[in-house]
Amino acid sequence: MERKVIVIAGPTAAGKTGLSIEIAKTLGGEIVSADSRQVYRGLNLGTGKITPQEMEGIPHHLLDVADPKDTFSASDFVRLGRGAIDDILKRGKVPIIVGGTGFYIDALLGSISLPEVPADPAFRFQLSGFSLEELNAKIKKLDPEKAKTIDTKNPVRLIRAIEIARALGAVPPSAPEKIYDTLFIGLTLPQEELKTRIHTRLLGRVEEGMLEEAKSLHAKGLSFERMEELGLEYRYMARHLNGDMTQGEMLESLEKEIVQYAKRQITWLKRNKDIHWFRPEQKEEILLMCGEHVTPSVSTIS
Repeated sequence: MERKVIVIAGPTAAGKTGLSIEIAKTLGGEIVSADSRQVYRGLNLGTGKITPQEMEGIPHHLLDVADPKDTFSASDFVRLGRGAIDDILKRGKVPIIVGGTGFYIDALLGSISLPEVPADPAFRFQLSGFSLEELNAKIKKLDPEKAKTIDTKNPVRLIRAIEIARALGAVPPSAPEKIYDTLFIGLTLPQEELKTRIHTRLLGRVEEGMLEEAKSLHAKGLSFERMEELGLEYRYMARHLNGDMTQGEMLESLEKEIVQYAKRQITWLKRNKDIHWFRPEQKEEILLMCGEHVTPSVSTIS
């Protein structure tokens, strides 16, 4: 199979962005973002979205492709992502898939299948009145296996999982389909070092204006209810801006939740036994492996 792609995965704050730029510059690659929130326009600091300056001229795909007021599904991501990959390959470039949303990466590559269950607006409206505890209890009862990996704080994903389990009995087992010849690179760090990075990164984003970004989004019509659905940072900023917690309480709770989220990311990725794990500073070894994957007989390191 000649449709070669590279995946750079790992928990939040592990250094995926900087590494992906180096690989892209070395191998003539373009980056496909695999982040479930960076697809939304205006969600920049809160998602840690790469800036134009940080891109260093490397084309990036699947950033800013949706309005945050609208729902962007995993099926939408797969459709646009595969289109981007095919376009990159046709132009003789190397697709580099980068992100921490393991479910999106697996769906994009065909490692798991997406259930074709249509939305049920009436049922969703009924579930919208449930608390997080009630939603989690319901998915545990309907589909215990799915309950082990789902984001327990995300009502949108919980409701969709319940909707699928109700229709099919459970989220169906994946039917792997090898669409691309994929090299998986995973970044790993000791837990305490990762926690330090998460702390430093969070404070830096606040200093850069993350709260101001949330205020601006709300002023432009993004409701606090919708922010609750857009991931940890916007969830807790909405609660602070809504007067439910102080800024100090927000930061303390948010940091703890990000650490727990990073653990869930690692748990998901560890299911994939094809991932080659490296520490971020092992760039030379990573570049060598990527170069050999793309052009097996040629070393990229002199």
